[in-house]
Amino acid sequence: MTNEVTDNLTKEKIQQLLAAVGHEPHQDAEKNTEAPEHNWSQPHYFSGDQLKIIQYFAERVAAATSCKFGELYHSDFDVTTTSTSLHFASELLNPPADNKQCDFYLAFGTSQSPEPETQTDIPENIRPCGAIAIPHETAIIWTTELLGDAKSEEDSTRDLSQLEESLLSDIASLLVEAFSDSCDKQDFHRLNNVVVNQFPLEMEKSEELCKIDLDIKKADSENTSKPYFLIRCNKLEPIIGITAQADDEISTEDISKAITRHLQQMNLSVTAQLGTAYLTFEELVGLGTDDILLLDKKVNEPVELLVEGLELLYGRPAKSAGKYAIAITKTKSDNAR
Repeated sequence: MTNEVTDNLTKEKIQQLLAAVGHEPHQDAEKNTEAPEHNWSQPHYFSGDQLKIIQYFAERVAAATSCKFGELYHSDFDVTTTSTSLHFASELLNPPADNKQCDFYLAFGTSQSPEPETQTDIPENIRPCGAIAIPHETAIIWTTELLGDAKSEEDSTRDLSQLEESLLSDIASLLVEAFSDSCDKQDFHRLNNVVVNQFPLEMEKSEELCKIDLDIKKADSENTSKPYFLIRCNKLEPIIGITAQADDEISTEDISKAITRHLQQMNLSVTAQLGTAYLTFEELVGLGTDDILLLDKKVNEPVELLVEGLELLYGRPAKSAGKYAIAITKTKSDNAR
């Protein structure tokens, strides 16, 4: 630093500097504090235990699918659930621009109308809530095996004929039936026919979807098809024991809880403020490499944490997962309220 800056050092600041240079690291600062990590950028509509219940439901869907495909193709099928995961709609509604393969979707939903007289009748006033997603290669496998054709290398890039798309709608309907048969809380029905490369539900980007991936393999075939379900998370609430309420029965407390749950998904900036120093402009431009800038705190004093610029928490320096961290020691309850 320049001489002018050095002359401005007070006796107290010089003592602080000497103490910092010769002082052993504070004992608390050396502790390796491990804290559970929580990624708020990921959906958390269901807890881990609730996802396990949905996984059991997905396994029932897989078993029902195996039976229905076996009846259609007159062959044994091995159907397994490969994953059950949560996603924001924004992740799934915008396919990559370089994706040259067309996916097919069959929408399904619930209805309060009477049961259809036949399997081909689609009830009126169905409220769409999900879709069966069928990758292009899976669509080729299903239709060629049903028609008794041999799958060639050219099939992976060709378009489906009108007949094949009609057959694909019927095959995908079996998945909707398997999904509905596995759920004793509500009935699901298909909507119209398959559509190409266009997700058939209108959703906000922040809405949460549950994705259930299946692997379907015919006993005498080497081809494995990989369809998956996409369904609004709130439609799975009855499966895990959450009872839906009518709009006029929703209490103020329920509304408050719903708002709080959505607020918890918001990203906030948190700043750890080690201390503050005040310099003149002349002192600032005089700073150079290896200069030491004294802060207005001792090394063992608490660090302030600013949440969106508001001082709410206090902590001490720590380490976690190989990175610098702050271990929370107390809160500033007045500001928090």
